[in-house]
Amino acid sequence: MLPHMNRPVYIWAALAAALSLSACIKVDGPGEKTQPGNRKVDFDVSVTRGGGQPVKTKAGGYDVGEGELKMDPGIPFGLVGIDIQTNSLLVDNMAVSGSGSGSYSAFLENGIWDIPTPISFSAYYPYVRDIRYADSYSSYIIPYSAQETEAGPLVSKTVQRAVDQLNMIPLQFQHITNDIGYKICDVTEDPQLQGLIHLRKVTATNVAQAGVFINDITLSRGVWYRQGYYRDVVVFEGDVPVGVGSEGELFIGTDQLVPRKSESSRYYSIPDEIEMGKQTVEVVYDVDSFTVNGFTYPALEGQVARYCLYGLLPDNVFEYGKQYTFHLGLDLCKVYQEVVFSVSVSGWEDKIYEDNEDF
Repeated sequence: MLPHMNRPVYIWAALAAALSLSACIKVDGPGEKTQPGNRKVDFDVSVTRGGGQPVKTKAGGYDVGEGELKMDPGIPFGLVGIDIQTNSLLVDNMAVSGSGSGSYSAFLENGIWDIPTPISFSAYYPYVRDIRYADSYSSYIIPYSAQETEAGPLVSKTVQRAVDQLNMIPLQFQHITNDIGYKICDVTEDPQLQGLIHLRKVTATNVAQAGVFINDITLSRGVWYRQGYYRDVVVFEGDVPVGVGSEGELFIGTDQLVPRKSESSRYYSIPDEIEMGKQTVEVVYDVDSFTVNGFTYPALEGQVARYCLYGLLPDNVFEYGKQYTFHLGLDLCKVYQEVVFSVSVSGWEDKIYEDNEDF
């Protein structure tokens, strides 16, 4: 428990898409098995996706696409419930697991059914054992490690229900991390240099991967506090030709270039402020040999292009709950450009020095 934790000031951004998860709870009828002192509830989980239109910038920038909600039934979600009047804790971080068919069930204590005031329910995914509460239980802190971040954390909006309304509890989940991926193409304008690039490796550097999320049940919103844990993420490793121009642009997959975002190599990260020179995307590629004007240029291996994220996003800040697809363009004209030497000539001035060491 956090003694006298001050509630932080929250700054909110609009979500790219609304994600909803509906769950209904049914109380056992006569003859059904019950756990002593508890009542069994079944969660009928359904998942929908938002239909927001993506906002696209020019090539070399990024897309903000609709969110995709993903839940693995083998990974439980956490359920928290408090008395809306007294803020007393009724459901203490219960792990609700799914079955192979995708259905969820749990046992709630009988004492809940005697509460005269509405109950506030909050849920989050994936389940974390060691959450902490504020003194009033009106908010709780979820410490997310890199492993939990990779599972695509979600938090629901608060739902208030009286005991006689517990037959249906709609939980609207939203992403609280960023979903990030990449597209790539050959943007070389000279036709003689097009179609020569082979993609070998793509690495995102300094990706924020751990932090704590403070979820306020009363206000139905939360805020991130990062823990300073960063790592490099290898997005792609293989050997594939890169398509030419915007019409040949494809998503980067694990070892292939793919046409659909759902097949691409994507990762979740904790929202972070972008600093100049810190977060980059490094692309390693090879170039086939070619002949121009009777001169043969040898093949190149292990060429590196670096793209800085600074300056691409508004205010250089990732907004949680959004998907970002960054567009990468490789230009061979910048690799094979001629080196131009120039010289300037001036008169030799007569100078008098007091000591030769100054000359």
